[in-house]
Amino acid sequence: MLIKRHRAVNGLSAVAATLLAVLLLAVTSAGAKQGTPLADKALVEALRAGGLNIYFRHVATNWSQSDDLRQQDDWLSCDPARMRQLADAGRTDAIVIGNAMRKLEIPVAQVLASPYCRTMETARLIDVGAVEASTDVMNLRAAEYFGGRDAVVATARRLLSTPPPAGANRVIVAHGNVASAATTAYPAEGEALVFKPGGGMFILVGRIEPKQWAELLTAVGD
Repeated sequence: MLIKRHRAVNGLSAVAATLLAVLLLAVTSAGAKQGTPLADKALVEALRAGGLNIYFRHVATNWSQSDDLRQQDDWLSCDPARMRQLADAGRTDAIVIGNAMRKLEIPVAQVLASPYCRTMETARLIDVGAVEASTDVMNLRAAEYFGGRDAVVATARRLLSTPPPAGANRVIVAHGNVASAATTAYPAEGEALVFKPGGGMFILVGRIEPKQWAELLTAVGD
């Protein structure tokens, strides 16, 4: 089981936090590598075999709302007047994604999500396992509370380079900005980036937009 950082970094001095970030970046400096993209049946077979980290950006949100991040733990709020929340269309997408994953018999050993309300709700609606909050993939707008941007990018890379339990996959639900900074791939809302971890790095082997889950079901003749 991966160790969650949660608020431990908050107690570090500025110097200690900087050293932590440097050490973590040294471990995962290789970052993401671009692999041969898998699609359709080949992608489903790889997902069924396990050993992958499936990184979802939260599903569609209501962009008439905005984040009002003023202090620690504001990101936990599910009040649309304080933080941007999921749109109804996004909630529908999450349910469709989860249904497809179960029909495709994709094994999931762990589900991690940024503690933001919209990411936790996305993970729960996908419903492929118990959801565990983790700040390893924290929104970069809140990075100052977790050792700074470099520290969050480093822990995200370390998580993505860590293999899940044998024969299963790890689902991670987080944000577009940390995905872009840690992997250079920027997912759309609800899009999944599929990474093959190992050897201290991770390889991007597939991308799945919400509407493409139905296509995967068709590809394997469900």
